[in-house]
Amino acid sequence: MDGGGRLPRSVGRTGPQAGPGPRTPAPGLFRRPLFRSVSHNAAVHRWIAWLERRRPRGFGLSATAVLLVGATVFGVVKGGHTDDVLGALSDARNAAANSVGFRITSVAISGRKQLTQDEVLAIGGVNGRSSLLFLNAAAARDKLKADPWIADATVQKLYPGRLQIDITERAPFALWQENGRVSVIAEDGTVLEPYVARRFVKLPLVVGKGAETRAREFLDLLAKYPQVRSAVKAVVFVGERRWNLRLADGIDVRLPETDVEKALATLSKMDKETGLFSRDITAIDMRLPDRLTVRLSEGAAKARDELLKDKKPKKAGSA
Repeated sequence: MDGGGRLPRSVGRTGPQAGPGPRTPAPGLFRRPLFRSVSHNAAVHRWIAWLERRRPRGFGLSATAVLLVGATVFGVVKGGHTDDVLGALSDARNAAANSVGFRITSVAISGRKQLTQDEVLAIGGVNGRSSLLFLNAAAARDKLKADPWIADATVQKLYPGRLQIDITERAPFALWQENGRVSVIAEDGTVLEPYVARRFVKLPLVVGKGAETRAREFLDLLAKYPQVRSAVKAVVFVGERRWNLRLADGIDVRLPETDVEKALATLSKMDKETGLFSRDITAIDMRLPDRLTVRLSEGAAKARDELLKDKKPKKAGSA
């Protein structure tokens, strides 16, 4: 103790002992943040947060619905069921329209001769499930005009349930044979049917490539000479440039490329005067302008040769 009655203190301690205090960092230390992103993740997170704050109500449900619809559509297209689905949707809306009074209750079709009413309706896409409300008249008209039998058509919807269809049919004109196949054609060469029904068997027969579009002109010319026309079984277009006639008895008449009418007149006159078509011949060649050549049948040629032999003068001394 010192002389004043106080305890002695260690030199250098001037107050009560204190614990370690905070240290002052050195100048320049930790100026930058302890962690820093070096990628774009922070920007992405901020964008997502901004989108979440501003997305409309029900956005998640709508997005889910869109995703499901998209997946369904992809599956339908990928699986080849598009037509079935569209047909089902069309039937559903037609059924709804029919239930409220737009069912097709009467159909009137004018202008048909070769086609039946059911065929016209099927071509136009009209069936028992169709409703007048959702029937596309323009599309039905296009379908009708696309059929080779129908040259023109009109479709009218008369509410609430009447349908009026007016068509103009092409008339069957001739039978056309090419590469062994026979079809029914119209005057303009349109193939009406790729086969021959019994009701068409009496139509004139034209044969050869290009004959279908040139037949009307030639047959009109041939009709001026009934003596020839009545004997013709078929007309053949040769090399897309001239005609041959195949007569009912098998005679082939080879017409010239030019002056066809003159050749037909000559042919008609000769048959009237000499019965040319009834002779025992197989071909008549008129391709040369200054002559007509006939080819005898095998039997006629043999008989002719024998006749010529008999008419030859016999040699002296022969028995």
